[in-house]
Amino acid sequence: MSARRFLPALIAALGLTLATGAQSQAPAPEASVFGLWRNPKSSVEVDIRPCGANACGTIVWANAEAKEDARKAGTKELIGLQVFRDLRQDQSGAWRGRVFAPDMGMTFSGTARLVGAQNLRAKGCVLAGIICKSQLWTRVG
Repeated sequence: MSARRFLPALIAALGLTLATGAQSQAPAPEASVFGLWRNPKSSVEVDIRPCGANACGTIVWANAEAKEDARKAGTKELIGLQVFRDLRQDQSGAWRGRVFAPDMGMTFSGTARLVGAQNLRAKGCVLAGIICKSQLWTRVG
């Protein structure tokens, strides 16, 4: 798969791939990465929770198109699938770990950073961080 098709597919898959940025605002002190998040296409919702000392995110809702895309790539059941794995918070407040893209059947490095209390900037990278893409997820509820 070419890099031109690969990156949009990665981000569209879960959008979840997580990030820093000069435009990011510091989150409110009470804000937390934990909770329910919706990707920009409104096709997937992920619940991010503590997993021991780390955090993980599990798909709790997906539309029919997301489910079918995942099935085509070999992921039989999308609901209940852990897609954010081993997220660890660094000194800057970003969460770094692994992201599984079920519509591709692949795992990538990723980061997540709060942008205010209601948005999560997600960034995913391939090729040792050389090619990256980010998107803004929205808190649900």
